[in-house]
Amino acid sequence: MKVVDFLKHKREILAQHPFELKDWLSPAIRDYWREFQQKAHLHPLLGRVLDPHGETQHGQQQESVAVAVAQVANGQPAMVQEPAIELDEAAAALYAELQGRIGEETHVGEWLHVSQQMIDQFAAVTGDHQWIHTNPERAAAESPFKTTIAHGFLTLALLPQLTGSVDESTPEFPTARMVVNFGLDQVRFPYPIKVESNIRARTKLARVTPIKGGLELLKEIKVEIEGIRRPGCVIESVTRIYF
Repeated sequence: MKVVDFLKHKREILAQHPFELKDWLSPAIRDYWREFQQKAHLHPLLGRVLDPHGETQHGQQQESVAVAVAQVANGQPAMVQEPAIELDEAAAALYAELQGRIGEETHVGEWLHVSQQMIDQFAAVTGDHQWIHTNPERAAAESPFKTTIAHGFLTLALLPQLTGSVDESTPEFPTARMVVNFGLDQVRFPYPIKVESNIRARTKLARVTPIKGGLELLKEIKVEIEGIRRPGCVIESVTRIYF
């Protein structure tokens, strides 16, 4: 079956499972897919891969994306030939360095004390005044933790400080023009962070991928609680570095 016919047949299936395609595609292909959607005014997932006459419009790169769509729709990993990414000298040097560090623990932060004042200030900014966070008396009487606990989003908000990624005097990537938090692939809170706890983050580099204008890093971050075996938070964080 031709890719064109296959896509027509599978369009409804893909529309019902919009995240499967994005999860399988690599960062480079995801970038091209977004750009392709914008230029062709496509449906957010599949849209009009074909023109009204059923013929492809954008040559080999579109065909590569179309094949990836077909593979995902058929329950297979997306095997695509990614567009070539040319890195400048600084990006190429950092890419070579980081490739050798994949799987390594790249940072262990300092202990940070989580006080009730910190929790209350976060509640005031976000509007989340749920009693398990802000009412010590009620928490002592009714909460299974017998004390207040930090908001999960407070833990995430502390990541720049915990990972040491915002110290302008000692930037993590001094040759980069800009470093951007691109998002989180996965977040879990295995254990509550109780008030008056000390926490710190341990960071491991999981993946480095060339992208247009720079690099994309996937980091695995674990937020430890002093004296507790289970982590307070486990995160897969995506960072983009531009040169």
